[in-house]
Amino acid sequence: MSSLLKTVLITFILIVIAMGLFVLYQFRDRHWGYELDIHLKSNQISLIQAGFAKVDITPKDFDTWEDANGDGRFNEKDGDKYNDLNGNGKFDPVWLAGFHQNRPASGINDPLWARAMVLDNGQIKMALCVIDMIGFGNDEVLTVRKRLHKKLDLDHLIISSTHVHSSPDLMGMWGPNPYTRGVDKDYLEQVYEGIEAAVISASNTKKPAHFHFAVNENDAGTLVGDSRDPQVFDEAIRIMKVTDAEDGQTVGILLNWGNHPETLWSGNTLISSDFPHYWRQHMENGITQGDTLLHEGLGGTAIFMNGALGGLMTTRPGDPVIHPYHGDTLWEENIDKIAAQGLALSKITFEEMTKGMEKMTAGTLELRAKSLELAMDNNLFRLAALVGVFDRGFTRWGHVRSEVNVWKIGPATFVHVPGELYPEILNGGVEAPAGRDFEIDPVEVPAIKDKMPGKYKFFGGMSNDMIGYIIPKSQWDEKYPFTYGGKKAPYGEINSLGPETAPTIHKAILELLEDLNSP
Repeated sequence: MSSLLKTVLITFILIVIAMGLFVLYQFRDRHWGYELDIHLKSNQISLIQAGFAKVDITPKDFDTWEDANGDGRFNEKDGDKYNDLNGNGKFDPVWLAGFHQNRPASGINDPLWARAMVLDNGQIKMALCVIDMIGFGNDEVLTVRKRLHKKLDLDHLIISSTHVHSSPDLMGMWGPNPYTRGVDKDYLEQVYEGIEAAVISASNTKKPAHFHFAVNENDAGTLVGDSRDPQVFDEAIRIMKVTDAEDGQTVGILLNWGNHPETLWSGNTLISSDFPHYWRQHMENGITQGDTLLHEGLGGTAIFMNGALGGLMTTRPGDPVIHPYHGDTLWEENIDKIAAQGLALSKITFEEMTKGMEKMTAGTLELRAKSLELAMDNNLFRLAALVGVFDRGFTRWGHVRSEVNVWKIGPATFVHVPGELYPEILNGGVEAPAGRDFEIDPVEVPAIKDKMPGKYKFFGGMSNDMIGYIIPKSQWDEKYPFTYGGKKAPYGEINSLGPETAPTIHKAILELLEDLNSP
């Protein structure tokens, strides 16, 4: 064998080895050996302590820009110009998540928050923190848990995202182009620190509390649209108000409703938490029209937790929002529309609360949480992880770590899943339409809600992970012919791990609920 051939062969082998090592490194498990499987139960009825806190996690010191043609994409050929606020001669933007790549933030409409609640009955201490982000991956959740474990005695932490589409990219897929990661490491650290600070502050300020529950089943239905058949909504507003057991003052309130916070839509370039900002603000500070106080604010900290919004629950530009007091119909996707939407949700919430809330002065607390493996069958997701757009590890080839959580406080049960659940899996109504890719009957039955104990059934999507859409397998539709007479494949599957995701999560949730229902 000639020396040249040997050189070529050795070079080829080295390249193959280097590529293999690169692949192994990119898909390495970021939290090797981590497995969550806990069941914490307190049968004794007791007074529960609760604390709430919020920490501002709005980005700071980023370059802004002027969108010359209003397309929401930065392109200097279109006359777009950036403002070099740090004077380094280059564009250092915040890339907004949702809709499309290359959407830098041009300013701030309202602050983004990490809002936390800590519950402690003396035997179980748990926390829920909701952040104004489109999503937060399981690897990042585990990082925060490990960091917080060194600072705070806590049995479990649940981190949920509001899924707002005008927040910085924390997933990676909304950078300047499809091949460049959009996450700023310094900002990610700011979010880590914000979550930690909110949870610690909530823990440090906890006090004996009473809990008040209510649900409005239908009045918010006009504020959300379903853009994919079957038309199954999760329009209920679920409310948990927490008050100081001594003076009756509100410590915090948890608001639960399922809708994409994307009413501002794709042309918006302002950082915003969308309609949740106005909803939380009114609940804390009240509703005033002119000089008239219509509803007194509760004070405390309001937390919005998003629900089952797959399918896809959203308020599109063609969906009107009617101002609840002026009666004006708002069509255009702008600040006035999200303000009216948040105001309408606040009005419904206040009015439901005045009808009466079920009060719990003492109760039980129980928590069940478990890791699970999910198959990443989406080749685009795998490619994104390979090239570094996603910073996501495999537990084994083609599988990622995620988790499901359920917990119960008195008459209320909470279910948390790691993505955008289609409402029919929660509420019932899964179909097997003609044209589906799998000739099977509905798999995700019975409905999750049917197995949830208690009178008040809260549901949190985008919890402890963000894996995209969770679509009933019998409605999975990538191939022609398309379901419900569609002329093209429906949106959803392209942003899902794959068709086995929903059956796996549904089965895991029912198993945890069975444990919750057991003696």
